[in-house]
Amino acid sequence: MRIGVPKEVKNHEYRVGLSPASVAVLVQQGHDVWVQQHAGTAIGFIDDDYRAAGAQLATDAAAVFHAAELIVKVKEPQPQELAFIQPQHTLFTYLHLAPDPHLTQALLRSGCTAIAYETVTDAQGRLPLLAPMSEIAGRIAVQAGAHCLEMASGGRGVLLAGAPGVPAADVLVLGGGVVGRNAAAIAVGMGARVTVLDTSLSALRELDAHYGNRIHTRVSTPAVLDELLPQCDLLIGAVLVPGAAAPKLVQRAHLARMRRGAVIVDVAIDQGGCVESARPTSHSEPTYVEDGVVHYCVTNMPGAVARTSTLALNNATLPFVERLAGQGIVPALREHAGLRAGLNIARGQLTNAQVASSQGLQAVDGLALLNR
Repeated sequence: MRIGVPKEVKNHEYRVGLSPASVAVLVQQGHDVWVQQHAGTAIGFIDDDYRAAGAQLATDAAAVFHAAELIVKVKEPQPQELAFIQPQHTLFTYLHLAPDPHLTQALLRSGCTAIAYETVTDAQGRLPLLAPMSEIAGRIAVQAGAHCLEMASGGRGVLLAGAPGVPAADVLVLGGGVVGRNAAAIAVGMGARVTVLDTSLSALRELDAHYGNRIHTRVSTPAVLDELLPQCDLLIGAVLVPGAAAPKLVQRAHLARMRRGAVIVDVAIDQGGCVESARPTSHSEPTYVEDGVVHYCVTNMPGAVARTSTLALNNATLPFVERLAGQGIVPALREHAGLRAGLNIARGQLTNAQVASSQGLQAVDGLALLNR
């Protein structure tokens, strides 16, 4: 199969869809791989590494899209990339379509097929391609939040670990899934006082068994949020409804009851955010202040540690790329239920029920459509 890897163009996005090592695997299996020049240079994957792996170097994104059938990316297509997407293309990347009707409509108009990393599942129903970036995002969220709590960033001047004779910061984590668990691990390691909220008792039991009295766990209800938000210095939004827009658990009215200079890091911002006052930001301008509360809502948090993130992502995505390229798109989707769960758009029609519901649209049976 002809596989293309364009250079990411989202703000401060330095990750790359395939590492040189991944390219070498695919070339050895008989596939042709085109990589845009300088796609991985910023993180130490230079063009010579890709040539040595057997890739063909393309001068620009247009050449990559022209040459390839399967496009392997990291982030959703940006406006300047949409013109290159044609009906013959299958996109394999993070899409996060639920809160983005404009991108959804643009991809539908293109006639392409699009498989979203974030909705691909494994045999246990987990999200294996979302997990590595969720792990990293959860860890970065605490680092970013700690920095935002500093006075120069607009925060209330609180050190997460406190100091001898001075209490540690209060960190409230909304969600005990992959993001939340990783955020809790870093926050505990930095010496903060950590509380995790979730609606799942089993998730809370696991956290309680692992951390004991080093953290507090509470069942998430509006009353519990009302109780805890005024006390927290750092709020980590780690809520996920797979494929759908995140629920707005923290209302704008809550901000007035939070401490001045407290920090919100909404990791759910890719899916619209779980905080009503959250709006997407970038690494160039990562924060804004609303009602005295600092908001950090960067939509590609793992891009800040792009080399680590690329390697972690490739560990998860490469087996799926091999399956799609080796079997062909339709046979691979037919055989692998987890890949079918990732199918969001097929031949220009919407196939993901959660995205459709979020946007008031109708979804079709993607596999039936592809089999015609």
